[in-house]
Amino acid sequence: MAKLTYASAGVDINAADQAKRRLHAHVRSTFGPQVLGDIGLFSGLYQLSGFRNPVLSASTDGVGTKVKLAQALGRHDSIGVDLVHHCVNDILTSGARPLFFLDYIGLGKMDSSVVEAIVSGLARACKGVGCALLGGETAEMPGTYKVGDYDLAGCIVGAVERDEVIDGSKIEAGDVLLGLPSSGLHTNGYSLARRIFDLDDSPRALEKHYPELGRTLGEALLEPHRSYLADLGPSLPKVRGLAHITGGGLPGNVPRILPKGLAARFKEGSWPVLPVFDLIRRQGQVDKSEMYRVFNMGLGMIVAVSPADADALLKVLPGAMIVGDVGRADGAHTVTIS
Repeated sequence: MAKLTYASAGVDINAADQAKRRLHAHVRSTFGPQVLGDIGLFSGLYQLSGFRNPVLSASTDGVGTKVKLAQALGRHDSIGVDLVHHCVNDILTSGARPLFFLDYIGLGKMDSSVVEAIVSGLARACKGVGCALLGGETAEMPGTYKVGDYDLAGCIVGAVERDEVIDGSKIEAGDVLLGLPSSGLHTNGYSLARRIFDLDDSPRALEKHYPELGRTLGEALLEPHRSYLADLGPSLPKVRGLAHITGGGLPGNVPRILPKGLAARFKEGSWPVLPVFDLIRRQGQVDKSEMYRVFNMGLGMIVAVSPADADALLKVLPGAMIVGDVGRADGAHTVTIS
């Protein structure tokens, strides 16, 4: 009987070592003076400084089945951008700025070029938001993932001064709701979109050009998740609440920041719905209520502000629109769109 090795079981340690060497430059490019030590330690070390009374804010997430599109198109560099920006937006809702990020890549068979492309996107996004890519894990898992398949997840840690935490508790009836435009589906609703366009059985459908999109379906669906940190950062002192519109859409995310007894009322037509959502709705004959429950429908972040601050913020937040207001809760409905 031939002697068994880890490689014969589907895990190639040499390939993993080669991939890690290719990642070093990307990861180191995100390091600042707060990062202690170097790549290869069992944990990352980060020296927290520059805060009077810091509160740490953390979030972990993935990019869902959007990875299936990246795999079908052979474009892996933007999926890391999606992950970082999603997590940055999540902690931004508490007023926090990112400190460091850790990633996890699980795949069926080590492909150093694919892993390098993913990590290059992670590093590019981290540098863009001033965040260190402190560490991560790449796991070759034959039997769990097919050859060519991978999954991607990450964890972010940020910080905010205790007296600057945003938690929605200051939101009042009469406040104005501003909407910041999304760049597309961001990282939610892809299972439905893939089903509508039959992308598992007909991946070439991604290559079809749609005049209303001005590009192919694949290019529109792979558009990276937008980060709102740079735009919102200077205005955070005037913000009473922030809702990142992810899975669940407006009805599922806005109630998470509303104090008891209050409701959000959105005026349909007060913001442009992106053409990709109109295409999805028509192609799949999806009910309007379902569209709003699954997709962001063109709004990536909702900003609750006092009426006195609304005009000033409209002038400094790129693309911001008044999309609704806050009123008293009407029964069980905390979000209405009409």
